[in-house]
Formats: sequence, C-alpha cells, structure tokens
Amino acid sequence: MKHLLVTLLLSTPALAETCPPSSDITTELNVLIENANAAQDERSGRAVSDKMWMVWLRAPDASAQEVLDRGMRQRSNFDFVGAYESFDALVTYCPNYAEGYNQRAFISFLREDFAAALIDLERALDLSPDHVGAQSGRAITLMNLGRRADARTQLEAALENNPWLSERHLLADGAPLGPEGEEL
Repeated sequence: MKHLLVTLLLSTPALAETCPPSSDITTELNVLIENANAAQDERSGRAVSDKMWMVWLRAPDASAQEVLDRGMRQRSNFDFVGAYESFDALVTYCPNYAEGYNQRAFISFLREDFAAALIDLERALDLSPDHVGAQSGRAITLMNLGRRADARTQLEAALENNPWLSERHLLADGAPLGPEGEEL
C-alpha cells in the first residue's frame, strides 16, 4: 500500500516541479570514458563500466532514488508491469533525469515494444548524450526494428565511449551488426 501511495503521489504533475535538477555528471563521466578507453583488459574495462552505472543510477533525491530502486527490484523479479509503473512515475517526477527514461525503455524493450523503447532512449540521450547504456540500448533496439545501419552506427558511437561493452561482439564478422558480405 505504501508503494502505491508513493507512486500515486509521484505521478501527480504538481510534484514534477519538486524534483531537484539532476547533478551535472559530465566531468565525472568524461573521466570514466577516458578510463574505459585506457583500460588494458576486460576486467579493468568492466570495472569502469560498473562505475559508470553507479553514476547513472544516482537519482536526484531520496524520493526518486526510492522509486528507481523499487523499479529495479521489480524488474529483477520479472514484475515488468510494476517496474514500468515505477519508472513511469520516476520520469513524471523527474522529467530531466536520463536514467528514468533509460530504465523505462529497458522494460519496453523486454516487453518487445521497441517503438516505445526507442522514444525513451532518445529522450535519455537528449538529457545525457554520452550515456553508454542508453547508446547501446538504442543500438539493440534499432537492430530489433530492422534498422541495421543505424544500429551499427549507434553501437560504434557507444564503443567510442566504452570499448568494453559486451554488445561489441555484435559488430564481429558474421554477427547481426557485423560487416555485410560482398554481393556477387
């Protein structure tokens, strides 16, 4: 019941004005991008990736953090309806917090609503252009929409920010976004 009350309270338009601005993470993220590109091996690269996620998953205030964390737990428990509702409440409460859109997009992706996922991913990237998670998510979504060239371009951009993404293997020969074969 408490969660329902929080969701209802956070989903009212009047409260959208009470979410504090998201912190400027540009400098912190730029350092992590440099570290990812300088990493010498998979283990070091993955450690930097984890630090990037810690930055993106830092909500603007305690109320937003509670809703984000609840949505993440719901997703982990395969409660995609509940997770979507939580992330929907989060973007209503904090419309300038990129991770809310990124997480809601992931739920849409898992539900195979790729068009809705793409809209949220593009909003996340408008708010945080170097959000590697949203970049790679957008690439995978575009791939699922049959937009292979756009997906490849997006994934290449994500890999410029973090060459250790597991999705990098999608660009290998014979992989879904790999080089196309020569025509006869």
